[in-house]
Order: sequence, then structure tokens, then C-alpha cells
Amino acid sequence: MAETQRVVITGMGLITPLGTGARVFWDNLLAGKVAIGPLTRFECEGFPSRIAAQIDDFDPSDYLARRRLQWTDRFSQLAVASAKLAVEDAKFSVDTRRAEIGVYTGSALGGLAFAEEQIEVFRREGLRSVRPLLTLSVFGGAAASNVAIEFGITGPTMANSDSCAAGAIAIGDAYRAIKRGDVRAALAGGIEAPLAPLTFGAFTVARAMSTRNDDPATASRPFDAGRDGFVMAEGAGMFVLERYDDAVKRGAQIYGEITGFGTSNDAYHMSAPLADGSQTANALKHALDEARVLPAEVETINAHGSSTRLGDRAEAVAFERVFGERLADIPVSATKGQHGHALGATGAWEVAIAAMGMRERVVPGTVNLENRDPECPVRCEREAIAVSARVVLSNSSGFGGINAALVLRSAE
Repeated sequence: MAETQRVVITGMGLITPLGTGARVFWDNLLAGKVAIGPLTRFECEGFPSRIAAQIDDFDPSDYLARRRLQWTDRFSQLAVASAKLAVEDAKFSVDTRRAEIGVYTGSALGGLAFAEEQIEVFRREGLRSVRPLLTLSVFGGAAASNVAIEFGITGPTMANSDSCAAGAIAIGDAYRAIKRGDVRAALAGGIEAPLAPLTFGAFTVARAMSTRNDDPATASRPFDAGRDGFVMAEGAGMFVLERYDDAVKRGAQIYGEITGFGTSNDAYHMSAPLADGSQTANALKHALDEARVLPAEVETINAHGSSTRLGDRAEAVAFERVFGERLADIPVSATKGQHGHALGATGAWEVAIAAMGMRERVVPGTVNLENRDPECPVRCEREAIAVSARVVLSNSSGFGGINAALVLRSAE
């Protein structure tokens, strides 16, 4: 059997409602900042949900040349910008090995919001007014392709659209590719630009989102008895992953090591999770098995914590299946109450939270957790707590019954 490679995270590029850059995001998270407020991107009067976690200070011209701006939509612009931030953070040289680098991205909706905009142009002004960019932007692989073009990367370019697990799956796919020797390094993560009237409105019709419009800051309430749905967000999170030996050789900072990846499908319902948590538990177990980690060795958990009634309960049941009575003693982070739920991008943000938490020995608090749901017996604390953890498990789930889990180890 060929020798497998160790895989480490050496760079993070985050564009989030809590701020741009890993350090700003992390500091605002620990400070308890909440980035959820009234939705102002478009007119939403009459919508059941009128709140979101927007990014209003992102200027793509800070990252892309003028000609590239003309041939990219917000979805791809977020991808390229976050990839550049990750490469800069890692002090990583792309030029010397473009053929040995892969690009792996995940997004639930891809360029759908831009397509929605152009449909309106078509209806108002006819076909001649539709931008040719539409054909190049709407497919889920557009972001990965634009990242590859921006850096001249000629290795494998892979994109998935696995709903809210997409970012985690992209990172897992990149991890596996490096581990088995397909590439030496990868740019990997999740991107989402979903804030458009029909796209946003469809989720409100599905009754998936919170309607706590009068108090946006408390709307997202993971594991709280009063939760009534998630709050939609936008943003991106991209990472530089590379072989451990390469990272050490060039003296790179190492945020953490990825050691296990697991996926599964509930095979039950397109929007409701399997209530017994069995398939989420299987994804968690697969990740732990690959990492050669026993449940007893997991020191903290990063939960999906979507703030939906069914989702949080099913996730808690899955954790009980894996950890049993010990679950009550494992610190759990569930941070969507601060940055919202950016669908396919959120799993990437949460990998960053897991890695930063190990590095700085802290588990972020879970804001808005006022009355813990007795059916969700997870150890979330309202305030950040100090924890010296070397093994963290991060969980993501999404529509279609898709589950994904990643195991991270400390770089020490």
C-alpha cells in the first residue's frame, strides 16, 4: 500500500458577516458580536422572514482586476477573494507548482442569485439585454474555475453542491486528495451568495427560517427551546491545505491537522432530518474511524446547530449515539446565532472555528441560549470557555439528508 500523506491547514481566507480575515472573524466571535439584522439588500416587505446576516463592506475590486470583475458575479468574486486571503495568510507560493495544486469548492446554490437577477432583465428588456456572463456564472463549478484561472492552477478542479454540507465536503475531498497523493496542496472551502428575492423567499415559504423579525439579534438560537428556524447569511471560507512535510519544510504556520472525513445520507426526506440521528452518527463514526480516534478522545465538538427545531434535535440524538453519557461533559460550540447560516459556506467557517479554538484553547459561546431544549442535551455555554483540546469533531448537515464530519487534531 502506498504511503499516505498527513494533511494540515496553513492558511485561512474568511469573508463573513462578522468581518473579513480569520483574525477579525475570530475576535468578533469571541467578543459575542452578532451580525444579524434587518435584510436591506432588496425589498422584502410581506416576506415571513425579513432578517439576514449580510456583508455590506465587501468590495470585489479590492481583490480582482477590472476585467475579471466584468466576467464574474458575486458568487465567484467571493471565492476568488477568500482564496487570495487564504494564500496570503499561508504565505504560500502558487507559481512554483501550479499543476500539483487542486481547487475544491462547495456551494448549495452557486450562481443562482445572479441568474435570478438576469431573469428579471430578460422579462423587462428582452434577450439582448441579458449578460453573456450568465452562462459562465450559474453553474456550481464557476467559483472553483475562477479561482483556478486567477492563480493559473492546472491541477484538479472539483465543485460540489451538497446543500449545507457543501463546504465541509469540499474540505474533506481536498484532504483525501492530498492524503492519497493526487495533489500536494489544495485551495478548498465553501462559498454562498444567496441573498436575492426569490432565492431567499423560497426558504421562507418552506418555513425553514426564523420569523423573529422584531429582534434580529436573538433570532438564531441553536439548541434553545424557543428556536424557530435559521437566519440566512452570505460569505465564503477558503483554506490552504498541504502536506505536513511540505509545510514544515517551508516553515509554515500550521493551524491544525485534518485526520478524518466521513459522509452519509439519511435517505429519508429532502428537508427533514432523520429523527433518530442514525446516519449523522454514521458520518461522525466514519470520520473518527479514519482518524483512528475513539469517541472517548474527542475533547470538543463543533455542531451544525442550525437553530431549526428538527435539525438541532436530530443532531443532538446523533451525538448521543456516538458519545453516550459522556456527551454531557464535552464542550460544544454552535455559533450560527452570531454569523447566521451561509448554507454551503458555513461548514468552512466552522472548520476555521474548530482549528482556531484548538490553537487558542477556547470554545466560543453560544449566544441566545436562554432556555436549553431538554431534548437537546448538549453542553453549549453562553460564554466562551477555556479548553485545552487536541482533538475536535466538526459536523455539518443539509437538505437532501446529506451529512459530513471532519476530525481535526492540534498542530502541537
